Amino acid sequence: MIVLGIETSCDETSAAAVEETGNRDRPWRIRSNVVASQVAIHREWGGVVPELSARQHVRDICGVVERALEDAGSPALGAVAVTQGPGLVGSLLVGLQFAKAFAWTRGVPVVPVHHLAGHIESLVLQGGEMPMPAVVLVVSGGHTSLYRVASPGSYELLGRTRDDAAGEAYDKVAKLLRLGYPGGPVIDRLAPSGDDRAIAFPRMRLTHADRNAPDRPGTRDFSFSGLKTAVMRHVTARRSALGLAPADPLPERETIDICASFQRVVVETLLDRLFDAARWYQAASVGIAGGVSANSRLRADAEDRGRAKGIPVLLPDLALSTDNAAMIAAAGLRRLRGGPLDPYEEINAEASLVL
Repeated sequence: MIVLGIETSCDETSAAAVEETGNRDRPWRIRSNVVASQVAIHREWGGVVPELSARQHVRDICGVVERALEDAGSPALGAVAVTQGPGLVGSLLVGLQFAKAFAWTRGVPVVPVHHLAGHIESLVLQGGEMPMPAVVLVVSGGHTSLYRVASPGSYELLGRTRDDAAGEAYDKVAKLLRLGYPGGPVIDRLAPSGDDRAIAFPRMRLTHADRNAPDRPGTRDFSFSGLKTAVMRHVTARRSALGLAPADPLPERETIDICASFQRVVVETLLDRLFDAARWYQAASVGIAGGVSANSRLRADAEDRGRAKGIPVLLPDLALSTDNAAMIAAAGLRRLRGGPLDPYEEINAEASLVL
C-alpha cells in the first residue's frame, strides 16, 4: 500500500508518498517528500505568525501535493494520512480539509495522525524498527517530551517541558543576542567557536511533581524558562557594563561564548533526562527526533553517550528532523494497520491533541 501524507501543523507545507515494503525490519520506503518552508515569510516578525502561516498553506498545498504525486510516479493510493494536531489550528485545518476532500475523490480513507507520533516514526522510517523497549526524546520548537515505546505504535509519556520547549528557548536567546530567526541553526553554527564554560548558566532542578500530572515524577520533566531568564539577565548586565543601548549587539566574542555556554546546558539537560529514563526503563535503544535533533552538538554528544553506555542511539537524517509529510505517512501506515478509523465527518483539527 502507498499512503499520501500531508503535514501543515505549523510553518511547513509538506506532502509525501510512502509505501509499505513488506520487510519487517524496514517496513516503509519514501517515494517522495516535498516541503515548502515559510521561514522567509516569518523571519521579519521574529517568529511564526499563525494567520500568515494558514494563508500560505492555502497558497502552497495544491502545488506541493501535485509535486509529491508526480515525484512518486502518480501511484494508486490506499489512504491519505494527515496531521490532526497538535499545532496551529488554522494551519491544521488547511491540511485536514484538503485531505478529506482529496481522499473522498479517490475513495480512500483519511488517517488522522498525531504530529509527535510522526516524529517518533521518522526514526523507523530512517533506520527500521527500533530495538524495544525504546525511549525517545521528541524535541522541537514547540515540544520537548520523553516517550517510552514498548512496542510499535505504543507511546507512553514519561516527561515533558513545564514551560518553554528547547527550540523556543533557542529562538528567544537568539532574539536577545540580535541573531535573527530561527535561532537554533544560527546558535548551533556559532557555538563550536566559543568557550562553552565561559558563563556558568544554571541547570534546571525539578524536585516536585507536576500539578497537572502528580503521578509522574518531576525529575523526568524539563524546564528552560529559567535558563532563558539567566541569559537575558547576563546580556542585560553586559550591555549596561559596556555602555551599550538595549538594541545594540554585544561584541562578537561574547556573543559566541554565550551561544556555546547556552547550548552546552541545553544539550546536557536533554541528554541527562533521556539516558536516565533509558536506564530506569532498561531501554534497548534511545532515539531523538524533531527539529532540534538536527543540532550538531546534540547529535554528537548523544552518540558519544550511547557508545559509552553500550546503547544504540537512533537519529533521523536532517531532512526527516524538521516537519515533513513522510513521517506523517509512516505514522498513518502504522495507525492504519492498528484498527478501525473514524468517519471523515468526525475527524477535526485539535490544536492541543494528546498523544
